[in-house]
Amino acid sequence: MKLVIHGKNIEITDGIREYVHQKIEKAVNHFQNLTNEVDVHLSVARNPRINDKQAAEVTIYANGSVIRAEESSENLYASIDMVADKIARKLRKYKEKRHDKKTQVPEKTSIAVEPAPVVEDLIGDRTPELPEEVVRTKYFAMPPMTITEALEQLQLVDHDFYMFRNAETGEINVIYERNHGGYGVIQPRNSNGNSKNGNVETTSPAEKAHHY
Repeated sequence: MKLVIHGKNIEITDGIREYVHQKIEKAVNHFQNLTNEVDVHLSVARNPRINDKQAAEVTIYANGSVIRAEESSENLYASIDMVADKIARKLRKYKEKRHDKKTQVPEKTSIAVEPAPVVEDLIGDRTPELPEEVVRTKYFAMPPMTITEALEQLQLVDHDFYMFRNAETGEINVIYERNHGGYGVIQPRNSNGNSKNGNVETTSPAEKAHHY
């Protein structure tokens, strides 16, 4: 198993490195047959107003899936403890789902998002602002998957959205958690106003912005 440790605004000392290996390797020990690579990112926020400024993020690449967890607190070692427990729970859940898929007959499911008229102006009189610089770049493989599979991945990555390649259309889609419950799917809209996928309808840009 490959374990890589990165640091931001923090020096990765031998003591920290040893602690990370001890905790994370213990957390994934029973899942090594699923795990190809483990990426650990430790960071300290420079803003003194942030109480939980010592963060630990773990990303695991397991047989084409990405499993992610993040925790933060006032103490880096406590953050490492919490994220190790969290990633172990997610790996257990991932393994159980894989086992269930092998024993169950697959069923066709679909996720529908209520369509709405397209609104061109999303920002009104506000001035759009972009970050001054890109602080981090990530690269992920995007094997084609169904929307149901993408929803399962969303529940593993500890984010409120997940980008994926739709197996039916071949296009890049985004599935996300809606503020008022449930999930939405963002798909490219063709010039005729329709999506390629007949089973899922896209929301308007205005509704997407509102529900984010």
